[in-house]
Amino acid sequence: MRYVSTRGNSKLNSTFETLLKGLSDDGGLYIPEKLPEMKFSNEEIEKFEYVDFAKKIIGTIFDDIDREDLYREIESAYATFEKDILPIKKISNKYVMELYHGSTFAFKDFALSLLPRLIKLAIKEKNLEEKIVVLTATSGDTGSAALYGFKDVEDTKIVVFYPTDGISEIQRRQMTTIDGKNTYAIAIEGNFDDAQSALKEIFNDEEFKRELKDKKYILSSANSINIGRLVPQIVYYYYSYYELVKRGEISNGELISVSVPTGNFGNILAAYLAKKMGLPIKDLICASNKNNILTDFINTGVYDTNREFYKTNSPSMDILISSNLERFLYYKLGDSKLLVELMKDLKEKGQYEVKDLEIFNDVYGYSFNDEETIEGIKNSYDKDKYLMDTHTVIAYMAAEEYQKDNNIKVLVASTASPYKFSESIAEALNIQANGELENLKEIEKNTGNKLPARFENILQSEVTQNLVIEKSKMRSSILEVL
Repeated sequence: MRYVSTRGNSKLNSTFETLLKGLSDDGGLYIPEKLPEMKFSNEEIEKFEYVDFAKKIIGTIFDDIDREDLYREIESAYATFEKDILPIKKISNKYVMELYHGSTFAFKDFALSLLPRLIKLAIKEKNLEEKIVVLTATSGDTGSAALYGFKDVEDTKIVVFYPTDGISEIQRRQMTTIDGKNTYAIAIEGNFDDAQSALKEIFNDEEFKRELKDKKYILSSANSINIGRLVPQIVYYYYSYYELVKRGEISNGELISVSVPTGNFGNILAAYLAKKMGLPIKDLICASNKNNILTDFINTGVYDTNREFYKTNSPSMDILISSNLERFLYYKLGDSKLLVELMKDLKEKGQYEVKDLEIFNDVYGYSFNDEETIEGIKNSYDKDKYLMDTHTVIAYMAAEEYQKDNNIKVLVASTASPYKFSESIAEALNIQANGELENLKEIEKNTGNKLPARFENILQSEVTQNLVIEKSKMRSSILEVL
């Protein structure tokens, strides 16, 4: 497979090279030069389990990785999940994909359990003299999933930057209690956008990269700018669709729509790529919190970051600069030069405008504030005895709004365990407790939802990393780590 940059000035000839590089030199994001069409026979639909879908889809895109190596790493990656890798629950005329049964109880595990294994293969294949330093900014879940995935992987170091405020205590402790020899979690004074924009500057800093190369290190990323994050996410849309076919909930070829709680636009982009590859998806439902920049963009064509930033109870969506939106616009606009102009406007003016609103003809945007989120959790539990986290419930409510005008079944992405946001769950269920651990136990007692033992272990583990820096110190902190 060959890969091209969204900004039109870079091409790479191998998957391994693209995995290691992460961000293009022209500032763009890599995409496959040509997306393959994916078809499954009736026999495959009937017999395939999750790992089988992963092997076929990932193997078709990453077609230049040795099949035996790739399949082995896919099997190993998903062996870290619970026995039922991806449960799908029917709630009314919606189907909830529970994407949180991996190591860190969030959807990021689907890609970040595999990416480190692919990086390891790439290092071996390229016979590199340098070691890989993986840099990642997180709004919550990416950080812990990346740290768990890269923990003690040879010839790598991983540095995760996370905002000081706006993440849950569970998310913070997942990152700061990991005892890997090569894992580092560093808090940034500011929000996720501050960390992400500073990290992008680092990736485009040629002098800094030369300095690292002199120290025998090369940069890579575990953020969703890396193609190795995006491709594995395509799989669960295919798996879920054909699981519903297998159950008789939908007929093969029937159109469904997909609702995704959206921050950095990677997860919903994977659904869009699945659609481009032939999966019968009608519409994409982009669900946002009070930071509703994406909803406004879909409805007006204006992407404007010159607005107040809110810290909400759905922190993984507290983002004003959605990196993967650039890939979506590349496909929709089909014009790299125009895209470069838009990204220049974003950097210089903090906003850009897309004139042709037809690009959103299969995208719907809805947003909900904190109070509506809490009410949604309560309503869902009261009506269906089903517990959703603060991000999932926003996607669920968006699906409800969409279905008022569209008689079509909807697949809802449940992106995190409700236990990761126990304070909000306790508030919604009117549970009075003191502290995260007590909240968890009271939620378990009141709902009968079993608390994974690993949650209690995380809260009782010793915090080993508590460094807090200004974003201007990110470069020096990376050098210090090395």
